[in-house]
Amino acid sequence: MLAVASEETTANPSYRPWSEVPITFSRADQWADIPYIGHFPLVLDATVQKVLFRKVLIDGGSALNLLFAGALRELGLGTTDLTPSDSFWGVVPGRASRPLGEITLPVQFSTATNYRVEHINFYVNDFDTAYHAILGCPALTKFMAVPHYAYLVLKMPSPAGVLSLRANLSVAYACETESLALAEATDLSI
Repeated sequence: MLAVASEETTANPSYRPWSEVPITFSRADQWADIPYIGHFPLVLDATVQKVLFRKVLIDGGSALNLLFAGALRELGLGTTDLTPSDSFWGVVPGRASRPLGEITLPVQFSTATNYRVEHINFYVNDFDTAYHAILGCPALTKFMAVPHYAYLVLKMPSPAGVLSLRANLSVAYACETESLALAEATDLSI
């Protein structure tokens, strides 16, 4: 159940960490001439518990952070490392999904001169997917990150200023192609 904010709580809000850092976008953020603008997913590199994953989907429309079983194995973890979890809706249309469990792991975004780490809670699923993980609204909120899907850029505040991360177009294209092939091969009929 969601609580409704009273006038008293909105008059004196408690601010989120990093909220004092302004994040803006301009033409300077358009780093490439992206064919079929808006058709490519925002896929970034992220280090999860010291393992570099090159296929992390940034999905600002998702209310979940998902880690897939193959990535869990790459981390050297198994189902015994997970906490039991309830089902959720919205990943497979019309069906509830029962995750293998939940786990909280450190996630790092970085460049050569700048980085940011947060502990992110993931639902772990055993789906066939093109991605190692999907970071949704909960992770974006924790990082105070702002995605720009036309520029395929994610920005977030960090100790060394605003961290700006650009998608890898060839990886994004490969993930999109693999996702389409998986969708065509999957029978979702009930």
